[in-house]
Amino acid sequence: MTFVRNVSVFRVGGCLTVLLTLGWILTIHAKPYEQGLPTDWTHQHVIFSQPRTAEQVAQVTNDPRYWQQWIRHHMVRVLPEVNAPGNASLASGFRAHTGDWSVSMGNNASVGAGNFPAKYSFSTTTANCANAAKPDYVVFSTGLQSAATTASIIAMENLYSGCPTGGVPTLYWAYNTTVGAVAGTVRTSPVLSLDGSQIAFVQTDGTHGTLILLKWKPNNGTLAAPVAPANVPASSYTGCTIPCMTAFPLKTSGGTQTDDTTSSVYYDYTNDTAWVGDGSGLLHKFSPVFKATPAEVTTGWPVAADAAHASALTSPVYDHVSNNVFVGDAAGYVSAVNAASGAPTVSGQVDHSAVGIVSSPILDQTAQKIYVFAASNGGGACGGGPCAIAVQFSTTFSAGAAGSRTTLGSSSANPNPLYAGAFDSAYYASNNATGNLYGCGHTGANPILYQIPINAGAMPAAGTVLVSTTTNGSTASCSPITDILNPNLAGGFEERLFVSPQNNGRFTACGGKGCVESFIDTPWQPSTNYAVGQIILTPKIHTEIVITAGTSSTSPPTWTTTAGTTVNDGGVTWLDQGVVTANALPVWTKNHAYALAARILGTGGKIEIVTGAGTTNNTAEPTWPSTPGTTTVDGSVTWIYAGPLPTAALQVTGGSSGIIMDNVVSSGTLAGASQIYFSTLANQACTIGGNGGCAVQTSQSALQ
Repeated sequence: MTFVRNVSVFRVGGCLTVLLTLGWILTIHAKPYEQGLPTDWTHQHVIFSQPRTAEQVAQVTNDPRYWQQWIRHHMVRVLPEVNAPGNASLASGFRAHTGDWSVSMGNNASVGAGNFPAKYSFSTTTANCANAAKPDYVVFSTGLQSAATTASIIAMENLYSGCPTGGVPTLYWAYNTTVGAVAGTVRTSPVLSLDGSQIAFVQTDGTHGTLILLKWKPNNGTLAAPVAPANVPASSYTGCTIPCMTAFPLKTSGGTQTDDTTSSVYYDYTNDTAWVGDGSGLLHKFSPVFKATPAEVTTGWPVAADAAHASALTSPVYDHVSNNVFVGDAAGYVSAVNAASGAPTVSGQVDHSAVGIVSSPILDQTAQKIYVFAASNGGGACGGGPCAIAVQFSTTFSAGAAGSRTTLGSSSANPNPLYAGAFDSAYYASNNATGNLYGCGHTGANPILYQIPINAGAMPAAGTVLVSTTTNGSTASCSPITDILNPNLAGGFEERLFVSPQNNGRFTACGGKGCVESFIDTPWQPSTNYAVGQIILTPKIHTEIVITAGTSSTSPPTWTTTAGTTVNDGGVTWLDQGVVTANALPVWTKNHAYALAARILGTGGKIEIVTGAGTTNNTAEPTWPSTPGTTTVDGSVTWIYAGPLPTAALQVTGGSSGIIMDNVVSSGTLAGASQIYFSTLANQACTIGGNGGCAVQTSQSALQ
């Protein structure tokens, strides 16, 4: 195994934790993760800030997701020599309209708004292509009704541009999951077993929900002719011949089948237990699931998470520390359900909109806090009208609790749904719940990306505007936010936010349509080695680029609010790139008067900032330098090169589903091996298979 060294943002806090972590990885507990690394929706909703006591270490290490998170932030994977291509080039950014590849899953196919695909990597140290014994794969639900000619769920392999055949993906398997004569549509997110051999998801026939456990077979089925896995009783599932599946209708205790279009399965690796909600407000429990004969727990279960309102539930999350399952509902309440007894504790009303809470709570198991996003607080604090809010609860909140609330712009009488936000690496690295949470609020109008600075667990009254994600006048909604920390870039670590408005994307590259937008949010770190060209986001919502490499101070410097100015920080010199923007910067114009701190985007996508006001020459655009911090005299104007624009965009018709990441591959080893995956929400021209709903991969090498 290879470890990343000398990057403060990834340090494990405290000698005790370091010893326990390394000891765990290198001894008996390392073996399970040599099997592989699952990445699904749950890994963005169960997170771990840094444990600081032996008790916290003992508590969080019961959950394999802690180690999976640790591996993503610390491990480096490489391409085995047998797979290595000759001269693969690393993708440098979003490719307009297509991504690295996009595969049509069929007319109107989509993972769905707020839902996620699922990725499985069979090694934590090696990226595997199609010619490996166990290739990495990514699973997409299609959102289509299963049939003999229509797959409800598929998987792709040969994912990376550095794979043989140039990384043209191939279909790994495709299944028609019809149960008997009842066809199904997957409208929630799938989850994976720890070894990647099984998948759990819920499908609906429009009235009834059914939990499906599936064992897949490599190279099995096509989009036009998906295989129908053998549907076996639960008693035969453990030893069934692949491909095979078993089905559990979601029923009330009285035997009436219920539906589920809003709640994904949550799987507890440690106890081989799963929970899923349904449309009538019941929380179901299954145990065992993948490791023995699967069964639904029917003694005392299913339970009404919020009996007073009996509304559709979000996806649940389970906390090993409090032994509670947390879930939101369409009536706007949050419930903590005891995982053993099923006894619920219900909060006060969080969301007063017609859509209610749509995303699962985010659980920080270390800090014992949960975070919920609500489209409308029902009050009048935002310009006399309601606000969109982020709400923090303790994992042991009392009945009727209101939680700590941060406003995220205004709402309306009929707002867009507010999907979950994401934390930055400063929060993950903190041992006292300090860092930033990001949310896409302003649900009543033009959606805006907000930063929520959290200090020792304390939430501010209002979030800080980072940037608008759409053009003015838009009422498009945003996808869930994904934060991606990449420790393995050749030029130094970098972190980005990815979010997708469904229409009217702000960037020029969006073409006024849906768009995946990317913003640097790398937080400053103390006593850290920085290289020239690395970019961070300061609390002033300005990006700063390194123009003199060195080691940062032990405490943050005083950041500026004027583009083109420099800041000394220990051995590092920073140059202020200006406030975060999704708007196109103006281009250079001859014989034009420019004021101090004015910004342009020069040829080659270079930000140039005026440090000496004046008028440009009357002939041609200067030849701009390639080293950040270098000045250019242009007529009577002096420019300073401030590096590349730290934002990017990819047009996606209808916006994107939730975005998952594969982020444990070092730069320069396997081209295109550090990726993000999502589906479009509407039809567009895909690079493979023509028009349809596209399964998309795009590179996050340089995270652009």
